[in-house]
Amino acid sequence: MFATHSARRGPNAWWVGFVCGMATFVDAGATTAIPIALVMLQSFAPGQPGLDASAVGALTGVLTAGVAIGSLLGGVLGDRWGRRTVFLATLSLITIGAALPVLSSALPVLVIGIALVGIGVGADLPVALATISEAAQARNRGKILVFSNLLGGFGILLAVLLAINVGAMGPAGAAIIFATFAGIALVVLLLRLTIPESATWLAARDERRRGVATVRATRAQLGEFVGPVYRRPFLTLIGYYALAAMSVSVAGSFGTFVAVNVSHSTIAEYNSWTILAMPAAVVGALWFMTVVDTKLRMIYYVVGAIGVVIMNLLPVVMNFSLPSVIIATVATVFFGAFCFETIMKVWTQESFPTMLRATAQGAIYAVSRFATAALNIVTPTLLLLNPSLMYVGVSLLAAAGFLIGWLGFRRRTTNSFEEEDSLVDASDERPVPLSA
Repeated sequence: MFATHSARRGPNAWWVGFVCGMATFVDAGATTAIPIALVMLQSFAPGQPGLDASAVGALTGVLTAGVAIGSLLGGVLGDRWGRRTVFLATLSLITIGAALPVLSSALPVLVIGIALVGIGVGADLPVALATISEAAQARNRGKILVFSNLLGGFGILLAVLLAINVGAMGPAGAAIIFATFAGIALVVLLLRLTIPESATWLAARDERRRGVATVRATRAQLGEFVGPVYRRPFLTLIGYYALAAMSVSVAGSFGTFVAVNVSHSTIAEYNSWTILAMPAAVVGALWFMTVVDTKLRMIYYVVGAIGVVIMNLLPVVMNFSLPSVIIATVATVFFGAFCFETIMKVWTQESFPTMLRATAQGAIYAVSRFATAALNIVTPTLLLLNPSLMYVGVSLLAAAGFLIGWLGFRRRTTNSFEEEDSLVDASDERPVPLSA
């Protein structure tokens, strides 16, 4: 059965943004909740059963490394095999991985389960974002990407609510956290069945099979990223996002660890206050939605970058008092809405054509997650040794990363969607299969 690409109508772009944006929900929720669950499994006295600080760091590193590996694989496979096939498989991995620690908290089981969650989340993100951007139009693409990223805030909110309510339950509470995300992943998997393959990807695949040379049919090969056309945006995004992600991961993944081990608070007390990050994230995202598709977005990027760097230094100035850690966490979420993950996704989706888009997104995620994983492994130990030096270091990383992003994108860059839309689309009038 065939239909012309021009006549074909896919699902509503906002529905695609919601369903595929749940990848960000699961990513942000899992990467926030799993480190909290690991603190709940932590042993706070010698001889007591549980994880020590090095095991908490190692398991957090396993999660982040899994996301890195998944990002690289998912991006390449999504460009070669299609978006839909990959993101259905990834949700299955997340469901299985999150269910395993419910059955046992033994270290080998935790390693396997957390690794599967990381790989699934990492592989899901690049293909989900490509699906969203290809379902949208120029007038709303940035807004829908911001909206999908906002769902990550709700994932963090869920993690915080779970920490508040089950944070004092130890291993039983950790099992509840894992079970919750296993259930959510299963529901999202069912919702994803309503999303067909990207019509843009199908058209690009058809052009490539027929030997039609178009921008969007460019072959998905990593070598393309070191060529003159895509080298600048690719290297900019790699450097900017890797450094920024490393800095953000300390507060994002180890905020509860800092509150418990440095500020001497409780899991429930800290997370009861950090729930304020949710309205901060919503306000920041909604605000950025109004400017992301305009020339003002770089101004907001600069303001957000300065805010994130300053807020990372606040706990150092205030000797890691609980209020300073909370304020820094909430404020960083707000300012990060203008300069961190959302704008990275927009820049990436705009900078690369259809058959390179998910590969590029996956590679950018992979490099940043590998770098973050290496840092996460030693972060708990470094925080216990000298938290002030650790926070000053990540502030410098953030400043360097944001500077790279500004240098690379301060001037308007090529928009691949505009190039693809400007094609004299003879190929779009030819039959394109309805399924991959």
